[in-house]
Amino acid sequence: MQLKFYKYQALSNDFILIESGQSKISKQSLANTVRQICHRNKGVGADGLLYLNRAGSDTVTVDVYNADGSWAEKSGNGLRIAGWHLHRQNSKKRNFVISMGGAESKVTFVSKTKHEAILTTEIGKPIFETSQVPVKSKAQFMINSPLDLEGTKFPVTCLSLGNPHTVLFVDDFDFDWQQIGADIESHKIFPNGTNVEFVKVISSKKLQVADWERGVGPTGSSGTGAAAAVAASVMLGVAGRKCTVVFETGEIEVNWRESDDIIEISGPVEFICEGTFES
Repeated sequence: MQLKFYKYQALSNDFILIESGQSKISKQSLANTVRQICHRNKGVGADGLLYLNRAGSDTVTVDVYNADGSWAEKSGNGLRIAGWHLHRQNSKKRNFVISMGGAESKVTFVSKTKHEAILTTEIGKPIFETSQVPVKSKAQFMINSPLDLEGTKFPVTCLSLGNPHTVLFVDDFDFDWQQIGADIESHKIFPNGTNVEFVKVISSKKLQVADWERGVGPTGSSGTGAAAAVAASVMLGVAGRKCTVVFETGEIEVNWRESDDIIEISGPVEFICEGTFES
């Protein structure tokens, strides 16, 4: 089966985008196809896959999958990439409504340079109730609460932004955060797994983040991860609602709007290539 694909990256968090109208993938073969095309050595290589469906002229649905073939529910970088893809095909249109994970998000094209574009997207309202993250806990919330990991208790804040996140605050990154991220991702308390953000507070307006993504591993950046880091920081009173989130690969601007409690993020997206993949 030949698949027409497009590859994009957002601060080194890269995705393969496939349009259902150009390449149909059956539900039975979807997970295996995702694993094949996202493989770094045997495929095109990516952290995940965006499967875009145009149900109508103004209705666009995007399903996002991790590199291991699992459904990722939501991706802030994926939303901005989908918006850039749509704008590249119709440069007169700057505003898009994209449905992802059962929720609609407004995505806005802001500007572009020779190599990349800046887009803003709504992420949604952060949800801290453990039953909705979900977290197996008798407590209603896990905000700076202890998580036992092989006898060591880590203070964590758990929340959902359409996908589950666990945030840990650190003084530096001079430790094996990747191993801890992997252990937390698969911890029994998280029935659907969890994304993990390690956050260093630089100031009330700037956070540094290292991201461990569920079903992928360490990624260059994460849009929902940046949003989760800011939301957790606000809840702990260590940062404001408007923050610059610094990853090793660049920056994402986050604004947790007071007017409607929705978080929006803004950052760069780059088109890499397009081609055909033999599945």
